Amino acid sequence: MDTNIRTGESGPTPFRSSRFFCVGGKWYFTTREGFDSGPFATRERAEIGLKRFLHVINMLPAESREMRIH
Repeated sequence: MDTNIRTGESGPTPFRSSRFFCVGGKWYFTTREGFDSGPFATRERAEIGLKRFLHVINMLPAESREMRIH
């Protein structure tokens, strides 16, 4: 579990849970903003999906990221 302080956070580290979860044998990932994505056939595929999602988000201009993420 990641316990590092993230950008925009201060004070004690909040509780963190896994971004990945399985429902009915299908895997999903969730974001801090409450967006769930899936289903994926395996956890490994969900991890790849998350990496792709984060890659796309990081390509957005900073102003767009702030509006979409916060």
